[in-house]
Amino acid sequence: MKLCRFGPAGSERPGLIDADGAIRDLSGVIADVGPAEISPEGLAKLAAIDPASLPKVDGNPRYGACVTGTRQFVAIGLNFADHAAESNLPIPEEPVVFQKWVTCIQGPNDPVTIPRDSKKTDWEVELGVIIGKRASYVEEADALNHVAGYCVVDDVSERHWQTERGMTWDKGKGFPTFGPVGPWLVTADEVGDVQNLKMWLDVNGERKQDGSTRTMIFTVAQIVAYLSQFMILEPGDIITTGTPPGVGLGQKPEPWYLKAGDVVTLGIEKLGEQRQEFVAWVAE
Repeated sequence: MKLCRFGPAGSERPGLIDADGAIRDLSGVIADVGPAEISPEGLAKLAAIDPASLPKVDGNPRYGACVTGTRQFVAIGLNFADHAAESNLPIPEEPVVFQKWVTCIQGPNDPVTIPRDSKKTDWEVELGVIIGKRASYVEEADALNHVAGYCVVDDVSERHWQTERGMTWDKGKGFPTFGPVGPWLVTADEVGDVQNLKMWLDVNGERKQDGSTRTMIFTVAQIVAYLSQFMILEPGDIITTGTPPGVGLGQKPEPWYLKAGDVVTLGIEKLGEQRQEFVAWVAE
């Protein structure tokens, strides 16, 4: 299944994508796409529904983040060897873990605000993992049984705050609007081999990232098992799993970064596409 949330920000309704790519309204069946709905029991209930029995949504409504109720937005850094090389950092022996604040989560096509006085706003196409079953001290062999599905994430990053304002990366990762998630939560059974998905990202129509989940250093199963050793993952939590090379930081001969008016488009095989216009910060 492909599940989504659609409609104005703050008033999203739950939806299901049918075989023709149309949105079917699930609001008569469930209240939202949240922790209860993406549990194994919740997904089994939804899988039994004939999409044709649901109202078809007309037009092209806005997509919201594909899941709500997220408690933790956990990120893995330097998870592609060639991205570590372009960042002039060694290949990690264990996953590099940081947090994106949940307040940065937004729809996949919503504008992204470049922070006030930003010097180095950057892009990163990433595979998002959405937890569907509580995970604590799980083994790698069982880890994928705790995953509800997958989505596209743009791990928007401000490199100055990430690496030059102290030792913690988190500060550069969670600015408001820095977490586009969606357009869909694609259930694990529909994705199949999550370690063989093409990934891409363009800036102003020019291809910057062209990779695959095949080259991840730590697999999804390894990441979920690893995180569960020191934190409890709950349904609705999102893990974003690292980016292939081609970010602004790694551009040659010199790094370059996003400015107001730039448009970033990105996607992952089977998981859909995103589009963001980057806009200047203005005081509220």
